[in-house]
Amino acid sequence: MTDTRPADKEMSAGNVDDMVAAVDTGARNPEGALRNLIPTIAFIWACFQLYIASNLPFWLTEVTGLRLIVTNSDARLIHLAFALCLAALAFPLLRSSPRRSIPWYDWLLAGLGIVVCMYTVVLRNEIAIRAGLPTTNDLIISTVGMIVLAIAVFRALGLPLLIVASVFMLYVFGGDAQWLPDAIQWKGASYGKAMWHFWMQNEGVFGVALGVSASLIFLFVLFGSILEKAGAGNYFIKIAFALLGHLRGGPAKASVVASAMSGLYSGSSIANTVTTGTFTNPLMKRTGFSAENAGAVEVASSTDGQLTPPVMGAAAFLIAEFTGVSYTDILKHALVPALVSYIALVYIVHLEALKLGLQGLPKRTTARTLLQKLTGFLIGFGGLALLSAIIYFGFGWIKTALPGFGFTAAVLVMAAGYLLLLWYAAGIPDLEVDDPDAPITELPPVGETARAGYYYILPIVLLIWCIIIERLSPALSAFWATIAMIIVALTQHPLKAMMRGQTDFAGAFKRGVSEWIDGMIAGARNMIGIAVATGAAGIIIGTISLTGAHQVIGEFVEWLSGGSLMAMLILVAVMSLILGMGLPTTANYIVVSSLMAPVIVSLGAANGLVVPLIAVHLFVFYFGILADDTPPVGLAAFAAAAISRGDPIKTGIQGFTYDIRTALLPFMFIFNTELLLIDVTFVEAIIVFLVAVVAMLVFAAATQGYFFTRSRFYETIMLLIVAFTLFRPGFWLDQISPPFIERAGTEVEEILGSAADGSLLRVQVSGPDFNDPDSTRETMIELPADGAGDGAALLASQGLSVLVEDGVAKLDEPLFGTPFERLGREFDFYGDAPVQISAVSVPNERLPKEVFYIPAFLLLGLVILLQRRRQTVPAF
Repeated sequence: MTDTRPADKEMSAGNVDDMVAAVDTGARNPEGALRNLIPTIAFIWACFQLYIASNLPFWLTEVTGLRLIVTNSDARLIHLAFALCLAALAFPLLRSSPRRSIPWYDWLLAGLGIVVCMYTVVLRNEIAIRAGLPTTNDLIISTVGMIVLAIAVFRALGLPLLIVASVFMLYVFGGDAQWLPDAIQWKGASYGKAMWHFWMQNEGVFGVALGVSASLIFLFVLFGSILEKAGAGNYFIKIAFALLGHLRGGPAKASVVASAMSGLYSGSSIANTVTTGTFTNPLMKRTGFSAENAGAVEVASSTDGQLTPPVMGAAAFLIAEFTGVSYTDILKHALVPALVSYIALVYIVHLEALKLGLQGLPKRTTARTLLQKLTGFLIGFGGLALLSAIIYFGFGWIKTALPGFGFTAAVLVMAAGYLLLLWYAAGIPDLEVDDPDAPITELPPVGETARAGYYYILPIVLLIWCIIIERLSPALSAFWATIAMIIVALTQHPLKAMMRGQTDFAGAFKRGVSEWIDGMIAGARNMIGIAVATGAAGIIIGTISLTGAHQVIGEFVEWLSGGSLMAMLILVAVMSLILGMGLPTTANYIVVSSLMAPVIVSLGAANGLVVPLIAVHLFVFYFGILADDTPPVGLAAFAAAAISRGDPIKTGIQGFTYDIRTALLPFMFIFNTELLLIDVTFVEAIIVFLVAVVAMLVFAAATQGYFFTRSRFYETIMLLIVAFTLFRPGFWLDQISPPFIERAGTEVEEILGSAADGSLLRVQVSGPDFNDPDSTRETMIELPADGAGDGAALLASQGLSVLVEDGVAKLDEPLFGTPFERLGREFDFYGDAPVQISAVSVPNERLPKEVFYIPAFLLLGLVILLQRRRQTVPAF
């Protein structure tokens, strides 16, 4: 990959486009006879992905009698074949490589990329017969495939992921090196075993990650790309400016909202930065923001867009696959942190505007009566709300009355709604893409701006409907949403022309076809890096499954943290930041979750902290994404600085200071899983959201040193205490009343027999390990949901045998394959001293932790009272 860092901070818009191309889509565009080669291959790839996602293969197979169904395994191979071919053609190998022609060695690499993938497709049956016994040809193909993949990773993603993957490959072959510490040595793998594992079966390169890329991620990226090319990106920017541009720091607030809306479908923080930043950054500078602050706002909002459901930078589907949590549940868990983070960023922008004494952009004023304003509002937002109500309640009735026809009814209502909203939009001119450097004398009216693009929201509504209400798979939901978006792209201009009484239908249709084709090509080109990244990340996952490397990392982090839970979390956060530098969102998540998530699970359990797996994966995902604005790499920060013409390092540092609020959230939901809406009712969810918003706003005010006026140091401390208390009221409750009461280990059977069904009990195991004669570990025993039963029987079902003798609950070594077999590795059961259950912790009956909200709000009121006396500028 070419060096994407700007050599000069005075980069032009063309340089910005080149940067994004180099990072996301490939910077090479051949001229002459080959100018359509890369777009054609990309378009064919997009068509292939739509084909395998549809029912068309099954229908064609039934009609023609030919085998036209593509299996999941073959889809992964063909998916990577397209990616390797396009990576060789679209991404220059070196900085000096030509951009307007394709050198001979790239033709060779493109051909080899196709051959090494299609080899397994063509010879699948023969390979299955000799499973685990590679031939010479198998080893040659695997070796060439790994080399071609490594080159593709380098040219499409740069050195970071290549270095990480190479280290893991070296560990596979050199794990038995004598110079390695004993703790991380393993017996090593033969060349044949490793190559078979990584290339010839679905354990390495063609594993789960690439499967998710082929079946899910491509469709969502394609959907977002067509949505963008059809004009939705410009619409979201315009509506954000119309709504917020007149407020203090209006362009910056509009940038945050526009980036949030772009995050609904975007799979790249860099693309998000440039899409909205090209327009918003110059406006922010003209209203008083410095170049670095303007770029930092864009970076912070764009990186947070990768944390926003339903796409989450295309990582939501990988999270579902790796955690076993359903996609709809992931949307629910990720919603509150994303909303809270964006609301706080808008507030941070507001505080910056207050400190700088900024005003908003002029708003167009028209002589309209109250009745006219009310009518416009009702027709606009009220009409959309009515349509949503009809969809939700009407479909619910149809699904009950006519089982099996709910989806058909949804399509018909969507079609009617599309025609209605398109007719409504045809009554005004289309939104034009403005020149960000042109002077703005007034903002566009909200009503007309919103009216021009309501219909863009329908495919997103259809997507969410299919997932949440129809309970279709994410892949099928994305397929139908993409088809709907293709229909919108092809028909919006011809239908508008007809509704406006225009006659140039051919030109309007040609424009729609052009936007659809551009969206298909852009979506496929955006997928090159993602597909290559998921293939390379498969090497990391395959290495972990082959060697158990995550246990080694866990031991290393445990040694560094000295057994401290908070130190362990901070170390994992820092390591996730480092591992995430320079990686696209999907590869970022795969790397950090594969290495860091098991560390939190295992070490947390050892410290008595049982965290839901989704919270752990979101923790590492958040910190991996924050690497996009963290110097010295911070590619999103470099892109934003190139637009704002600021210093990229200062932009990244400032962006990270804005994102401290985002960095706080993972620590909060690790200890307070209610923020992820886990085990809460609807009313409790509303309360959690409101309290979290207040807490994050207070935290933002504390970190910015400004609330109603500039804060004094003691006021900042008070605000931090308020924020901490609102986020984690249980901390103060634990200081007053412990969450557990310790009882003697000899009572373990009695306690288990009387415990509530499905509960977790904390058990302390003591005895000699292989280094310490008096070691202690904490573990959790989970009671079955269908009744605890007899305590002794329950212990036996968990593989534990306890003998109470001489006032000691002696523990026999757990059997292999039982839930507590790890105790056999941690303790010396054949030493002189017995291994025993020394204590059992039972839940304590306590006051509700929400009681501490009262002193927190009283303290907040005191800060407000103190600052209002010194306030000289209105707070809003």
